[in-house]
Amino acid sequence: MEFLRDIYEAINAIEVNTIGSIYKLLLSMLLGAVVGFERRRKGQTAGVRTFSLISMGATLAMLLSIYVPQEYMGLKNGDPGRIAAQVITGIGFLGAGAIIQMKGSVRGLTTAAGIWMVAIIGMAVGLGMYWLSVVASGLILFILVLLEGIERRVTRGAESRIIRIRTADILHDISDYRAVLREHKIHLNNFYVDYDFDANETHLNLIVLVKESTNYIDLFSQFARLHPTKAITLANQINI
Repeated sequence: MEFLRDIYEAINAIEVNTIGSIYKLLLSMLLGAVVGFERRRKGQTAGVRTFSLISMGATLAMLLSIYVPQEYMGLKNGDPGRIAAQVITGIGFLGAGAIIQMKGSVRGLTTAAGIWMVAIIGMAVGLGMYWLSVVASGLILFILVLLEGIERRVTRGAESRIIRIRTADILHDISDYRAVLREHKIHLNNFYVDYDFDANETHLNLIVLVKESTNYIDLFSQFARLHPTKAITLANQINI
């Protein structure tokens, strides 16, 4: 019992010590792995290993922030937040790497937000805020798993898509495209136009809200009859 009490006191000690540091690293690794497993299950590149390393790295940075003034400068004279503050800045580079932007489509926003949140959880573990870290990890899973299901039920039958149309002429009006969308009961959220005067082409991006039952073949066939059309493609506007 004395041995277990010593371990408990070391884990909850304010000062940085070996046993407490190992416990914090293990806990942050576990919490990061849980969140990473959920992201990997969704097919994201950043998975268990990435989230575990981020969480552990943030914890270690927090431990160093406490240890340096504790051992070398005195708790009253040091600044325990200087090293940890750089984690917030540095984690932005990893978050940016998780976001893939291409042709008006953005992917990885949720993963980037998860990376940032896991880094903060790792810092909290490093400070000894164990229960807060566990609760925060649970809330992340609630958002990523349960809220996703609720969101899908609320917006059942409605999906955000982007229709890209490349025509062989310069468009000056898209009212005919709007009419086709209304005929198919598709809501047009926004649109973007890019003119290529050298090639005499128009690149039209229609950001729409469609139903799962939408007949895209019929829709695209009607689009193709409106103007000389070179290509029509369908993609997720945002896939997170």
